[in-house]
Amino acid sequence: MRLQLIEQSNTLNEDIIHHYSLLGWQAMLAEVNLTPKPGLVDKHNTGAHKDMALTDFHLSAKAIAKHFPQFLQAGANYKDLTIEQVLPKIRTIGIDCEKSMFRATQGVNTHKGTIFSLGLVLTAIGRLLALQQRVSPDAICQLVAAMCHGICTELKQPADKPTAGQRLYQHFGLTGARGEAEGGYQLVINHSLPYYLQQLALGKTQNIALLNTLILLMKINDDTNIANRGGMQGLAWIKQQAAQLLQTGINQPADLVKIKQFDQQCINKNLSPGGSADLLILTWFFARLPCSEIYQNRSNTTNNLNIN
Repeated sequence: MRLQLIEQSNTLNEDIIHHYSLLGWQAMLAEVNLTPKPGLVDKHNTGAHKDMALTDFHLSAKAIAKHFPQFLQAGANYKDLTIEQVLPKIRTIGIDCEKSMFRATQGVNTHKGTIFSLGLVLTAIGRLLALQQRVSPDAICQLVAAMCHGICTELKQPADKPTAGQRLYQHFGLTGARGEAEGGYQLVINHSLPYYLQQLALGKTQNIALLNTLILLMKINDDTNIANRGGMQGLAWIKQQAAQLLQTGINQPADLVKIKQFDQQCINKNLSPGGSADLLILTWFFARLPCSEIYQNRSNTTNNLNIN
């Protein structure tokens, strides 16, 4: 389907479902293929992860993307429910999506956070289209925040065997992926998305613009993946290193040596900014919605890709 027709469409049809599902898949690939990255799996190495490789992420992304149409359709099908009633309806889709991920990777958790965030975002898009409302980052995130209202209370529940998320909340007050969703992804809307678009407007390459945006997220995000591995000390160290890098930024390929050094330090400390990587995926996705300038310049050839 031509991009201008998608921009003008306010209904959910097969072409629209394919378009947004494809965009979600491309967003996952854009993040994992970004190279080099500090502490994360990329084309050079597996970062601070000993149990996964680049191939796992590619297999996982393809398996997960096959469930994206279900999130979009659910958003449309439940348009007459109050927004607070929608989240329980899509949990089963998320669970099935996780099962597909684990089958594709033989048990490796590559994209659990992304299933959560993109699942919410795609559901919101399906609802907006069914209600014939404009699809924009702000509109999506407002719906996600309403959909997830009160979700952080789950972290407060006492448990004999608390999850990592519960433990980090109860010890340090970190809300992680739940908090980002309930807050309407404010780090993305107010920080990473405008910064990424500004980087591109300044003429930075796609790779360098995305890499600088990742470093920004690492500076400002209370990443529970890092805190789980390195405690609050590890989180403070990551933020400090990222802030120092941003003072000059990555401006040309020669500067990538700084990222490689940062990567090795993260590997040595066993720190991986997985939460920031998830927010980077959303940033890339939002930057390519129909309301974006990037969208206007995309090649029609991207619509010929096949995730089946």
